[in-house]
Amino acid sequence: MPVCWLNGSFVAEQDAQVSIFDRGLLFGDGVYEVAAVLNGTLLDADRHLVRLTRSLSAIGIPNTQPAAAWLGVMQQLASDNGVDEGLVYLQVTRGVAERDFPFPAHVTPTMFSYARPKALRADPNASGVRLLTVPDMRWNRCDIKSTSMLAQVLAKQAARAGGAFEAMMHEDGLVTEGGSSNLWIVNDGVVQTRPLSSDILAGITRDVVLELADAAGVPVRERAFTVAQAKAADECFMSSATSFILPVTTIDHDTVRTGAPGAITQRLRGDYIERADRLTQ
Repeated sequence: MPVCWLNGSFVAEQDAQVSIFDRGLLFGDGVYEVAAVLNGTLLDADRHLVRLTRSLSAIGIPNTQPAAAWLGVMQQLASDNGVDEGLVYLQVTRGVAERDFPFPAHVTPTMFSYARPKALRADPNASGVRLLTVPDMRWNRCDIKSTSMLAQVLAKQAARAGGAFEAMMHEDGLVTEGGSSNLWIVNDGVVQTRPLSSDILAGITRDVVLELADAAGVPVRERAFTVAQAKAADECFMSSATSFILPVTTIDHDTVRTGAPGAITQRLRGDYIERADRLTQ
């Protein structure tokens, strides 16, 4: 029986309960993180917890769970649920209070976490995925990893309904990011991705990709690109904590170059998995 963690206790998932007055349910008033598990060990969870602290601070929720405690919870969930390869999800909401928009006084945050298996190293999508372009309808603080995700839900549903793996969101003609991923293109051996701002989430995997590219001597340009530039690129790929690096071979109905994963994308994916194995063994 799967076990989750809720407000300091490990309980069977079927027995976990949250109040109907939790502000996460009423307003999406909370933040979350998802960390990968490889070889039964958390990957880059420390980086995810730094971003969790940043997101909590940005919306004024106190961080009552030290990083070391979170790491212990997350690792135990992976172990107790037999997750050798997969993910651990954690979420913090402002807590339970009578429904009113302003922050309630003297409220205790609601915290929970769970684990799930997922194929990461041998991802069936590693041969290439299709993206569907959709308008970016999100708010102006996309750098906060908020649980208020209706725009992403609609974007990813549109992608699924259109037979695509992921959404490519765009605004004013420029690509922002995927529904739950950062997006990249490659031209003439140079990797390009949108620079950090409040328009996109500072992906943990994005940071690692930049480090791997630097180590491999692959030049990177942090500059926005258009949908048309993505479709005409030599290569395109996406990155996220639980997909690692996946080649994008089709955007809408347009094939990216040859329709096969590009050499730099494959190199970075291989380097990413090699690093992940090294850190988790």
